Parts: sequence; structure tokens; C-alpha cells
Amino acid sequence: MVKLQVLYGYPKDPAAFESYYRDPHTPIALKVPGLRRFEISKVVGAPGGAEPAYYRTADLYFDDMDALQAALSSPQGQAAAGDIANFATGGVTLIVVETQDLLPR
Repeated sequence: MVKLQVLYGYPKDPAAFESYYRDPHTPIALKVPGLRRFEISKVVGAPGGAEPAYYRTADLYFDDMDALQAALSSPQGQAAAGDIANFATGGVTLIVVETQDLLPR
């Protein structure tokens, strides 16, 4: 599997970020074709009490790189990507990673 990892910086207005992120952004992102799993996380700390580098993260999983590329180029993927500027006032970093689950299921 591969995932698109979205790392959100600290927003100027956290309440506004949360409101927009839950609705309308998340419903837009959930329509991306080929999406196998969608996890969101709120950063609550860093080792040693350091200030975390990010405010929130999202992990969008796809079967493989071809599925991810198709998703990103789809109208739904373009809509989700284009919507980020509407709420991510603290900046955003996007990375693509291959995943490997080491625990048996």
C-alpha cells in the first residue's frame, strides 16, 4: 500500500480550522476514488515535551502508486487538493510513503 500523508501546520484560528476540516473538507476527501483507508489525527505532544512540528495529520491509503496517482488526478482528488487552501492557514506538507505492516492480523 501507499499513503498520502498530509501534515498540517498550526492554523491561525484552530476553531475555524476544525469546523472547516470536519465539514466541508472531510466529506470532499472521502469521495476520492480508490481510497482504502482515511485516518485523521490531532497532534497532542512530542517526545520530551517539545513543541510538536504539526497541528494535525491525515493519512489517505491507496492500493498502490498507480491508484494514488489516479486518485490525485481525478476531479474528486483535484477538488480535495484545491480545498486545502480554504482552511490550512498554518501551511501544509504532503508526502507519499510506501507502507509495510509488520504486525500479523
